[in-house]
Amino acid sequence: MIRIQRAAERYPGGDPAAGIETRHALSFGPHYDPDNLRFGALLAVNEERLAPGAGFDEHPHSHTEIVTWVVEGELTHADSTGHTSVVRPGDLQHLAAAAGVRHVERNDGEVPLVFVQMWLAPLEPGGTPSYEVVRGVGDTYDLPAAGATLRVERLKAGETAELPTAAFTYVHVVRGGVSLGDESLGPGDAARLTGAEGLELQATADTELLTWKMRAP
Repeated sequence: MIRIQRAAERYPGGDPAAGIETRHALSFGPHYDPDNLRFGALLAVNEERLAPGAGFDEHPHSHTEIVTWVVEGELTHADSTGHTSVVRPGDLQHLAAAAGVRHVERNDGEVPLVFVQMWLAPLEPGGTPSYEVVRGVGDTYDLPAAGATLRVERLKAGETAELPTAAFTYVHVVRGGVSLGDESLGPGDAARLTGAEGLELQATADTELLTWKMRAP
């Protein structure tokens, strides 16, 4: 089964007056949708845009694997375990909230910050929080705590990529465009596939994709 979600169908959020614009793919906060609570391990896929000087003040998380992909600008991170970092395009940030952690995320730069943040449910709750930044991440990032693997696809126009065989596959178009069967997907569009096997994407322009392969919960 394939479900396409267009960028315009995401739930608007954030605080535009404070320089924070968010687009939620899954049920989030006041946008409660019992038919769109999660997909596989994914609990949230948020497109975030922060103006210079804007950010999220310190707030808590628990029992969540938080993976962040920076598209433009620089993300400044600090958390209650003492980690601080600046995350740039091509870097991947992973914060395992485990039994509980607090963090701050800001745009301390002079240009807008754009990133995609994805929350996944761990297979086991609790544990000790952990944090890492992978600089210049390669093609894949394994997240065994959630039974998931993230694949970063960078395709030239006309190139194809086979979707992984998985119980759940989630494809998010960061930039560019692809065709999936009879469907065309552009920036911000996403495809959710259940039981995907033998399917291909074809780039209709130079494209960057984030693809999650997830086992059954």
